[in-house]
Amino acid sequence: MTLEEKISASETRVCTTVFPFLTNHHDTLFGGKAMAIMDEVSFMAATRFCRKTLVTVSTDRIDFKKAIPSGSIIEAIARVDSVGRTSLKIKVEIYLEHMYEEGRELAIQGLFTFVALDENKKPIPVLQGLDID
Repeated sequence: MTLEEKISASETRVCTTVFPFLTNHHDTLFGGKAMAIMDEVSFMAATRFCRKTLVTVSTDRIDFKKAIPSGSIIEAIARVDSVGRTSLKIKVEIYLEHMYEEGRELAIQGLFTFVALDENKKPIPVLQGLDID
């Protein structure tokens, strides 16, 4: 399997409905909940890519482009953006779909960095042991 095929195979998509318990006082998706969703889906994509123990070490940037109202459907899509020696960056995009309308639009995007760890919690190579051409 090539690196690009491995990246493609590890892409992860999660859909959810924005119910009132996920919203803030503006009746839109609470930013902290959005960040938690993004961290979780990026963790899944990173783990699927390298099948190693990983921890989130940073978020480079999160852009909230569009408020997501209660009663919307969202899809979070995570994909490997770049691979370092012991770390990898995952790009996450959250798309907003209004429940009773066609179409969707990019609402939030961000970049999360993960580091692979051994059993002693020391960084290890991300690609070590992977069967990549």
